[in-house]
Amino acid sequence: MAEFEVHRLEGTQYVDAHLDDETIRAEAGALSYYSGDIEIRSGLLPSPRKVLRSLLAEEAVYRPTYTGTGVVTLESSLGGFHILELRDDSWILEPGTYWASEGAVDLGFFRERFLTALWGGEGLIYLQTKVSGSGKVVVTTRGPVEELSLEAGEELAAEGRYVICREARVAFTIRRATKNWLGRFTSGEGLVRVYQGPGKILLNPAPYWRYKIFTEHGSNPDYPARATI
Repeated sequence: MAEFEVHRLEGTQYVDAHLDDETIRAEAGALSYYSGDIEIRSGLLPSPRKVLRSLLAEEAVYRPTYTGTGVVTLESSLGGFHILELRDDSWILEPGTYWASEGAVDLGFFRERFLTALWGGEGLIYLQTKVSGSGKVVVTTRGPVEELSLEAGEELAAEGRYVICREARVAFTIRRATKNWLGRFTSGEGLVRVYQGPGKILLNPAPYWRYKIFTEHGSNPDYPARATI
């Protein structure tokens, strides 16, 4: 199995992928440099359906593969990275959080229900990346990650995209933060994103301070941190 390592340097983070006659897949444009006997491949003519799905999911149309033996180093970020290990299961990633994965991991799309997408402010169609199978997946984060396990019927409510990915079996809905209708005007809280177990979720409670400073000043600190919250 390919090995992913997250490194920290000068306030940034970046990922090394160590390959031993193996294959990984990464987001388009994610490569920084590589060493060893590595072959890069990318598709040529995607179907119109794939192009449309990629645009709606805010994801790249192409995700090139890297095959061989050596080390592939991906672009650095003022945000961070988290390595998620699949064990014959499926996870749903918020738009823009996918960064890289082992070749054996299946990539697809998951479409939320129409009303959930509409109430969540995501438009008529809300597509997210779905990863399935066994192997490692690297996701981008804006800060440290906390993993929570929800019991059956247990809920977590968040105002915003604080949950960056969830097991596919975790239910996702949108509802008012307050029980009474007028409470939305007096509490200062509107709609919340509700996640119901059983299953695991990855939560991004707070950003790294460098990331926060750059984003609050309207700058684009880096490519990989573009999509979380």
